[in-house]
Amino acid sequence: MHEVIDTNIENFKLRFACEGDIPLILSFIKGIAAYENMEAEVVATEETLMDSLFKRKVAETIIGEYDGEPVGFVVFFYNFSTFVGRPGLYIEDIYVKPHMRGKGLGKEMFTFMAKLAVDKNCGRMDWVCLDWNEPSIKFYKNMGAVPMDEWTIYRLHGDSLRALAKKF
Repeated sequence: MHEVIDTNIENFKLRFACEGDIPLILSFIKGIAAYENMEAEVVATEETLMDSLFKRKVAETIIGEYDGEPVGFVVFFYNFSTFVGRPGLYIEDIYVKPHMRGKGLGKEMFTFMAKLAVDKNCGRMDWVCLDWNEPSIKFYKNMGAVPMDEWTIYRLHGDSLRALAKKF
């Protein structure tokens, strides 16, 4: 049985995902990719999600349910800030199905993540947002978030990552 987390929105509950939620999680990932016009970037499978989320436990997932229907999710993990000397909570994805947006569900999930970060003694909570995603930027700024304009995200992946690893 899943532990149900009550929210401030009637009929909206949160819970930590279980192994049986893998197909649902993958469908939410594909929903985000469709919104961001990045469907071709999704290479995750049910098998890779099972391995990462439940076998190796490198990230966790919260499922949001409205009237018992799964309508959104948050995928997150803990990182570490050497400057703060404490963990941080990193939100990899937060998503609410399009037909459920505008009801405060995303804000409630985000608020829960802030509470979780505080409860876990995290020094901060981080995430990234695409530059063109004005609705999300406004959403985050309205909650007090500030953009880290002086930082640039770098990424090694695929062939470049493997090529560098071979040099060691």
